[in-house]
Amino acid sequence: MSPLPFPLPRRGLLAAGAAAALGAAPRRSHAAAWPSRDITFIVPYGPGGSTDPISRAFCAQLEKILGVNIAVENKPGGAATIGTGTVIRARPDGHTIGLGSNSSLMFQPLINQGLAWSSADDFTSVVKLVDLPAVLAVRADAPWRNFEEFMAHVRANPRRVRASVSGLRTMPDLTIQQLNRKANVQISTVPFTGGGGEALLALLGGRVEANCGYGPSVRGQVEAGKVRVLAVFQRGRYEMFPDAASSVEAGYDVTLPAAYYVIAPKGLPAEVQEKLTRTSREAVATPEFIAFARNNGYTLDPKVGDAMKAELVEYHDTFRELLAFLNQRS
Repeated sequence: MSPLPFPLPRRGLLAAGAAAALGAAPRRSHAAAWPSRDITFIVPYGPGGSTDPISRAFCAQLEKILGVNIAVENKPGGAATIGTGTVIRARPDGHTIGLGSNSSLMFQPLINQGLAWSSADDFTSVVKLVDLPAVLAVRADAPWRNFEEFMAHVRANPRRVRASVSGLRTMPDLTIQQLNRKANVQISTVPFTGGGGEALLALLGGRVEANCGYGPSVRGQVEAGKVRVLAVFQRGRYEMFPDAASSVEAGYDVTLPAAYYVIAPKGLPAEVQEKLTRTSREAVATPEFIAFARNNGYTLDPKVGDAMKAELVEYHDTFRELLAFLNQRS
């Protein structure tokens, strides 16, 4: 550096030194600056059910790790597409994240045109939280003592066995349709707009022969001796109902759980994405989160980043094949 053409007074020398120091200071990284304020976590479903509790359990752990407040905001509607779209369209700075499901992320784009996403490339895959496997339940006084007896009756009575589900093309409905496809049977689904509770009441009232729903919803009726769970649609036994048959072990490759994930907008700065993924992985590995999941009927299956994205791509292919099957039958 060339000498100054004139001497600076002491105050000028100090100012010049400070300016030089500021100029030489490294710029603060995105990761160091994030999070710089509260984080909003959007749940694209209403309060209650299976989505709100697991979202809040995750956010409680992430808050402790990051040291900032995380505001959980329920934004239901449009079969979860309104809240999901809010997350995907948000500013990609890591301060708006949210819950996604295999249904909202991979099934809805196949049946709804004009969404803000059409594939797993259109958002950031952060971490998988849990699976919630579907279960097949019958009344306690039903004649079928196990899943094989039920399936034998279904084969002998095509279209005459009815299963109540929480709505048309919900995951329980799709699970039964996948069972129809894989087992070459014809169980008729009866969708109820009032959700899983109304579908379960239909079983209790004898309006249908079976119900496809979720363990936490039927557990009370099982404990009261009114309902019996014949099968769980997953690989391996289910802790909540260990005596129920695994669909896969019974010879039917039907595993369509409600799978829940954390997503963020596409285009996060690399440092922010790395920190968000790392801290989210830590959150789902905490003893508190694991205990909450297990106590409430969720199945732990943590995946992050590319592994989570690969699973979503598999779901997309499964849903597309299932829709083709349904279109052929209609």
